[in-house]
Amino acid sequence: LLQASGGGVVRTGESLKLSCAASGITREDFSIGWFRQAPGDDREGIASLKSIDGTTVVSGSVNGRFTISRDTAGKTVFLQMSDLRPEDTAVYYCAVGFQVPSASPLQPLWYEAWGRGTLVTVSS
Repeated sequence: LLQASGGGVVRTGESLKLSCAASGITREDFSIGWFRQAPGDDREGIASLKSIDGTTVVSGSVNGRFTISRDTAGKTVFLQMSDLRPEDTAVYYCAVGFQVPSASPLQPLWYEAWGRGTLVTVSS
């Protein structure tokens, strides 16, 4: 259903673009979220995009360094990460939710199907 890709090893200050390819989604109204989880930490919501109107939300924890977007077909969602820091090191996941509330689009509990994560490592 979801396939995240694009992770790798980068140095501090560099950029990376992750992709989330969605397939088999027949409903028009859904949200795609990007999350990350570092060892020992809880899963953290980073960004979300609502399919029906393109509304995006990005966590303040990434301070405007990350942006979420989609392709014209709306089936691939991207997470552009800039000015990466060692604290951004984590496994990044994308997920789809069909009843994600506008008030809390970055809460993992609202997302129903998860792709396999992709590891991002930022070296200092």
